[in-house]
Amino acid sequence: MNTTVAETDIADHPVVAKDRWLAQRKALLAREKELTRLRDQIARERRALPWTRVEKNYTFDTPDGPRALADLFEGRRQLLVQHFMLGPDWEQGCPSCSYMADHVDGMKVHLEHRDVTMLAVSRAPLDQIERFRRRMGWQFKWVSAFGSDFNYDFGVSFKSEEWAEGQGEVYYNYSVRPFPAEEAPGISVFYKNDAGEIFHTYSTYERGVEVMMGTYNLLDLTPKGRDEHNAVYTMDWVRHHDRYEPAPATKPAAHACCHPSN
Repeated sequence: MNTTVAETDIADHPVVAKDRWLAQRKALLAREKELTRLRDQIARERRALPWTRVEKNYTFDTPDGPRALADLFEGRRQLLVQHFMLGPDWEQGCPSCSYMADHVDGMKVHLEHRDVTMLAVSRAPLDQIERFRRRMGWQFKWVSAFGSDFNYDFGVSFKSEEWAEGQGEVYYNYSVRPFPAEEAPGISVFYKNDAGEIFHTYSTYERGVEVMMGTYNLLDLTPKGRDEHNAVYTMDWVRHHDRYEPAPATKPAAHACCHPSN
């Protein structure tokens, strides 16, 4: 989906009297209400999905020592996991996953008051995770699935031999398709009942993970939108939040000599 507006469209954007603006705004409001109702309906259908029981005993390395999946709920019934792309031999986490994670600390207390524990899981060893987490200043819990099948079983890590044999084709987002790396983003949700049984209720991948990207929701309200122009990798503008250059207050006017034609 193209969520950007070209600079030429901004420069030539129509300007109308307030009554005409109001009429078109009300027409758009009707469409927005349709989207809200559709979103609510899809949320109901999501909650109505059947669950699948988690039979395998997964163990994670945590700052508090080894913990089972059941322990990660921290006494709550619902667990929301960000599958964070940080492989065992990576120097730092994925910038896009970091963009997602930048939104977590502010949401954490609110989620906990709705019976939800949220954390991140990566395949990197715990000391590597902790080093990067301290650099980024995050407070949320982040555990390691190093040595565990957890990421493989939930479709966000691909074993090197499988990835190579398929020449980069893997089972991701519920289909076999090309993928450029051995780690992928995702979000998974689990429920634990009073008997201690754990169920996998939902996972989402690709653009589904945008639910964590509140910044995008605000950008979508603005005239320039997300302002992404790389059709192959739309998030190429995203940096780790400690690696951005100072943001200019205004953008200088472009000159023809700076943008030669192809």
